[in-house]
Amino acid sequence: MLKKYRALLAAVLSIGLAPLGLLAQQPAPRVSSLAPAERIANLDDLKAQLKQYHDCTCACGCYAKDLDAQAERAIAFLRIRAANRRPQEKPALVLDIDETTLSNYEEMAKVDFADDRKAFNAWAELAQAPAIPGTLRLYREAQRLGASVFFLTGRPEAQRAATERNLRGQGFQEWRQLIMRPPEQASATALEYKSAARAAIQAQGYRIVLNVGDQWSDLRGKPEAEFSVKYPDPFYFIP
Repeated sequence: MLKKYRALLAAVLSIGLAPLGLLAQQPAPRVSSLAPAERIANLDDLKAQLKQYHDCTCACGCYAKDLDAQAERAIAFLRIRAANRRPQEKPALVLDIDETTLSNYEEMAKVDFADDRKAFNAWAELAQAPAIPGTLRLYREAQRLGASVFFLTGRPEAQRAATERNLRGQGFQEWRQLIMRPPEQASATALEYKSAARAAIQAQGYRIVLNVGDQWSDLRGKPEAEFSVKYPDPFYFIP
């Protein structure tokens, strides 16, 4: 019996020791990855960060605070510019609407930040987008200082009635002009469309002293304002 046990033990040990020996001879495990791709954050993590930024609950910043800071810079410039107004000058303030004058965050969060044009159009027709507080202060200051306000939006002409109703409902009672994208310019980029619109404002004899928008395409392109203020917008990009 003892001989059989020893023979069995030797067999077990020989079987177990052979793989251990092989493992000791093999190189360390390696992994292949693409470093640039690994630096791209997971989409769900990015969406969570967007919500935290809006709610001011992350180390990445506070959306409302950042909006206010930029609005105050715009107000400060407008006051200085008004104090140095030239004789016969017609100063103009150009304001984008979406994410500059009105906030669509409720709709964006509802569709999980997707580019859902049908959902946005339905939201726009409700005319319930709240005002961005800093822009409302800027608008009122422009009126007090005698600057003409031009709203320049990429919204289509078909949404004019709803947009006017939304603006007035949020305290933007009057303006020099509300410029909306006409059907014949549907294929133009935002930069092309808004640059041409600013040129048309200047052609009316106005001097664009201040332009405020959340997209670079709201601000760039000739002619540019004397001072342009870019609001933060990590939610979407319009070229």
